[in-house]
Amino acid sequence: MAIDILEAPDAILQAAREAAREASLPYSGGVSPVDAWKLFQQGRAALVDVRSAEERKFVGFVPGSLHVPWATGTSLTRNPRFVRELEAKVGRDQVVLLLCRSGNRSAQAAQAATAAGFERVFNVLEGFEGDLDELKQRGRHNGWRHHGLPWQQD
Repeated sequence: MAIDILEAPDAILQAAREAAREASLPYSGGVSPVDAWKLFQQGRAALVDVRSAEERKFVGFVPGSLHVPWATGTSLTRNPRFVRELEAKVGRDQVVLLLCRSGNRSAQAAQAATAAGFERVFNVLEGFEGDLDELKQRGRHNGWRHHGLPWQQD
């Protein structure tokens, strides 16, 4: 059965929620970078980059994305104001997609946001750069950039 283009965002989020329930995830679920871009581009979700300012500046970022660091500095010290900063940029009932380098920090951030009362927080699977490959390099196997999605660099 084909999914109507207007129903596609809801189908994406529902599938993510069902997978999250099956996996007992403590947040709404995970979406692929391609699905995250669709939701963001259609205005159905806020895309929040949780990487450090340094990562965004030197590695690149998604145009129009918001920035609320989960951790800061080169030592990636946990940001104690993360939830407050997130709430200042997005509503607790808004669909929020969290993006980091590989999907690990954004999963932690999604869990913290959910525990703080955000109801529709999703992790962008694979992250901006993707997983390490056999040569211990990112960007060759998966991730936002690997899929050819929009990004820019300072």
